[in-house]
Amino acid sequence: MISFLSSLVLLLSSVNAYTPVSDDTLRSLSRPGTDFDIHNGAILAPILRPRVPGTPGSTAVLEHFVKFFKTTLPDWRLEFQNSTSKTPVTGDKQIPFVNLIAIRDPPFAHVGDVSRLTLVAHYDSKLTPEGFIGAIDSAAPCAMLLHSVRSIDVALTKRWKTIQANPPDDIDMDAQQGVQVFLLDGEEAFGDWTATDSLYGARSLAEHMEHEYYPALSTFKTSLSAIRLFVLLDLLGSKDPIMPSFFATTHWAYKHMAKLEQRLRKLGQFKSDPDPKKGAEKAWLTEGNRSPEMRFQSHISDDHVPFMQRGVEILHMIPWPFPHELWHKIQDDAEHLDPPTVEDWSTLITAFLAEWMDLEGFFDTKKSKQARIDDEEKTEL
Repeated sequence: MISFLSSLVLLLSSVNAYTPVSDDTLRSLSRPGTDFDIHNGAILAPILRPRVPGTPGSTAVLEHFVKFFKTTLPDWRLEFQNSTSKTPVTGDKQIPFVNLIAIRDPPFAHVGDVSRLTLVAHYDSKLTPEGFIGAIDSAAPCAMLLHSVRSIDVALTKRWKTIQANPPDDIDMDAQQGVQVFLLDGEEAFGDWTATDSLYGARSLAEHMEHEYYPALSTFKTSLSAIRLFVLLDLLGSKDPIMPSFFATTHWAYKHMAKLEQRLRKLGQFKSDPDPKKGAEKAWLTEGNRSPEMRFQSHISDDHVPFMQRGVEILHMIPWPFPHELWHKIQDDAEHLDPPTVEDWSTLITAFLAEWMDLEGFFDTKKSKQARIDDEEKTEL
């Protein structure tokens, strides 16, 4: 009963902590520019290659991720979680799987007292068909996450420095919240999808985190219990996806994402909308007005499952029905991505991050720039 009540308190505090950002902030969110160019974009292009676990392509993509964080986000802590497993098609050979975890925690928080918004995508690609790229599955989602965390990093630093400069008597749970990114290996089956031939990296990481204990008297018992919301992106990057809400307990978070989508469309911030007036009538997240009392059901097996089985709250961003013209087909390559849609997803995830982390007022908007100019002019007078 105590465990249930603790989980309920954390869930409700997540709802209350969510702070909407202004239209000025939405207009000012960083865009990827050429970073998502499929041929030479600094973020996306290096991922658009076969990257089957244990192959040179997988290693190259992992090195790309590490370089990205070390060169552009040096304040993020990187961890690797390794495992090996036999597969139905590789005989007795042990295949290596490497998960990359990138973490940014408040500098004033103690180990074990930090909850984390967790953003997730898998970076491996299927063994077959030969040469499979997996652009929507899931090179583009990985790129979206990298861009999004880079886009909020400066604002996040400003917020935490403000708290440090004027610390309250009691720093609440919301202030002691960090962000982490899971780039997971081995999501795809090597043969036919089964409970044991799939989700290799996710299964290993969830088990590891379940037994990664924090010091006694910490707010959280394990690193797994510190996950406040597990946001999984998969199969994103094709045009006009339909995104249902899969879980009743996180429908409130889905509704926030849906509201942000509509606000961005009405502000003309979605490049996939050639006509903003018509775009404001569209929706990817089609169930924003759905009642949480309605029946929710997800039959999709994905990287969230080992975490959900251990009590983690899940927001699953995956289209249903799947884009079958691309899903697990050789056509799922760079040329079949819809670039405006890829960029719009990165903008939407960035906006969700900004609201979740309470970053209103810490972005460099046109209004804040003008305020600085006015202050400088007053100083000169």
